[in-house]
Amino acid sequence: MTVMFDLGPAARRLADLVAAVPDSLLTAPTPCERYTLGDLVDHVGGLALAFTAAATKDTTGSGGQASAQGAPGDAARLGDDWRTRIPAQLATLAEAWRAPAAWVGTTRAGGIELPGDLAGRVALNEVVVHGWDVARAMGLPFEVDAEELEACMSFVSAMAAPDQQAARGSAFGPVVDVPADAPLLDRVIGLSGRDPSWRRPEP
Repeated sequence: MTVMFDLGPAARRLADLVAAVPDSLLTAPTPCERYTLGDLVDHVGGLALAFTAAATKDTTGSGGQASAQGAPGDAARLGDDWRTRIPAQLATLAEAWRAPAAWVGTTRAGGIELPGDLAGRVALNEVVVHGWDVARAMGLPFEVDAEELEACMSFVSAMAAPDQQAARGSAFGPVVDVPADAPLLDRVIGLSGRDPSWRRPEP
């Protein structure tokens, strides 16, 4: 199989957002109800490790997969280097998925065995949706290209099917109804269990 799509643009977008998070907003709320912005940034670092391991078929946990996906985000784990470390991890994630071998066979992510091509789609969706989360938490605009959104829409639509409720687990909230003629990004966000109209509360 060839590479299905390049995660690089989405990863760079999220990396730039992470690097720009000020200390003063680490305790700010996010569209992810359980997470402060600091918790979410830590989760982004974890998912970068987890899906890099998925791409390289490192199922031993040595790539950080087990701890990254098994534990909730926690700002207390960020350390002092997160503004450089996490963007670098996102760059490594994108590079790992540029290998055709990443998209074939089976791998593991979050303790679940799944086809490589599905893991790649999950990784893209995580990076895009959490990019939106971080941007909204900082009160910033967020733009995604059409190809990324179409790939995410295909994935979240399948995950929103009635027979997928168990599979959604804690990774997705309940589907938020969004008008059929809403922008594609809003529809992706709604199917991911977030309210596209969410805005950072005024201080």
